[in-house]
Amino acid sequence: MHILPRVIRAALACLAAGLLCRIPMVAADAPHPAPVPAPPVPTLEQRVAGLEAYLANADPAATLKDSKGNIPSGLTTPSVGVAGPGHNVWQMTSSALVLFMTLPGLALFYGGLVRRKNVLSVMAQCLLLSGLVTILWWLCGYSLVFHSGSAVLGGLGFAFLNGVSAAPNTDYSFWVSHNVFAIYQLMFAIITPALIVGAIAERMKFSAIFLFVVLWMFVVYFPQAHMVWGIDGFMNGVWNPAAGIKAIDFAGGTVVHMTSGWSALVLCIILGKRIGFGRDNLAPHSLVLCMVGTGMLWVGWYGFNAGSAVAADGVAANAFTTTTLAAAVASFVWPMAEWLTKGKPSVLGFCSGAVAGLVVITPACGFVTVNGSVLIGVAAGIVPWFFCYKVKSWIGYDDALDTFGVHAVGGTLGAFLTGVLARNGANANLAANLKDKVLDSCLQPLVFEQLKAIGLTILLAVAGTTAIAYLVKALIGLRPSREEEMEGLDLTDHGEPGYHHD
Repeated sequence: MHILPRVIRAALACLAAGLLCRIPMVAADAPHPAPVPAPPVPTLEQRVAGLEAYLANADPAATLKDSKGNIPSGLTTPSVGVAGPGHNVWQMTSSALVLFMTLPGLALFYGGLVRRKNVLSVMAQCLLLSGLVTILWWLCGYSLVFHSGSAVLGGLGFAFLNGVSAAPNTDYSFWVSHNVFAIYQLMFAIITPALIVGAIAERMKFSAIFLFVVLWMFVVYFPQAHMVWGIDGFMNGVWNPAAGIKAIDFAGGTVVHMTSGWSALVLCIILGKRIGFGRDNLAPHSLVLCMVGTGMLWVGWYGFNAGSAVAADGVAANAFTTTTLAAAVASFVWPMAEWLTKGKPSVLGFCSGAVAGLVVITPACGFVTVNGSVLIGVAAGIVPWFFCYKVKSWIGYDDALDTFGVHAVGGTLGAFLTGVLARNGANANLAANLKDKVLDSCLQPLVFEQLKAIGLTILLAVAGTTAIAYLVKALIGLRPSREEEMEGLDLTDHGEPGYHHD
């Protein structure tokens, strides 16, 4: 009966002995450890300078550095490592605007340009890519583009968005949360393959598009985006002093429009022409939808271009202004060219001109002056129009919705004109690593860097797309059967009609 109390007392004694053994024994004459000094307190001037850095979109930590460029241990201010609310709000708004370009802007724009029996198919493809690319981005896509690594591809440190928190990633912004930046860049990754849909509309299997885009993102988009925008990218002339090609691309002329446009040309040629091309009436079924989609694209493009400043600052304001001027001028010039050659300006011409102007100004918007943007608008209204009006019929390729004529030709033209018209007065960041390239003249050395970037981009897009297209063709085939294509992809791919009639 007395065994249990004795066991309990023994256990308590052992526990007490164990705790006593862990208490350090200090000799009476042992010296006491020196007190840990409190971290230095920033001065009022340093704290105010941090706020001024927020207004100037500059590094707040720079105000804490000593004469040797070091920050004393423990010294900080509330502005270091914290996202700025104004810049963050603009970036979140821009993210929503760029998604608005795809859903519903591009879906309606493309949906109106196809025949009635295929309107849902192109919309479904836009929806597919919004989800599919998001999964790839979370999995490893963001990391492969924006983590440091090689000059061609980033590492896997941000895979599954590991470490992508609300604190800024100072490689890309001092004031925008890393997770917001990642989502903003996701919207670019979504719309880029969606643009390809326009060239192969009405004749490519849904399953083939699925597989093609998965492979295309890894082979073409992720490497191209890292080379141009990654902190150690091969073609990031603005921020990488070791760039092999010191080119510039503010919002995606090479990354988005050239890769999608040149890939679209290759894919539509490999895929073949639509049944009835050159014989049947393949006209758009609803220019009303096309017009509505155009307006949405234009509005969303402000997030695309001005948002690429990654701050609500003067560079964003300049991009906002130049984007407006170029788009408006091109939307005027294109239908005027039609009026002179065909006798009437078409609504499709107004829509195509606006999109062409937005495409061509994209790589340049944050680097050129307002006068430069007007010149870009004129060129955007003439050159892509000529390719869509004449060159397409001369060569005979079936680019269903003129993705090549507008995005490949426009993106290439924009990348070249960026080299011609970029000016230090429009963006002081050009002076960081491009002092010997941007000389404020038309034939400045930057032009030749842009030509190198254009060549490499075309090579990657054409070679990558050719290999992927033939692989997908061998594995699952690219086209539906003749009967399915004649019936329309709305019913054969999705079992739903776009319109119901009593």
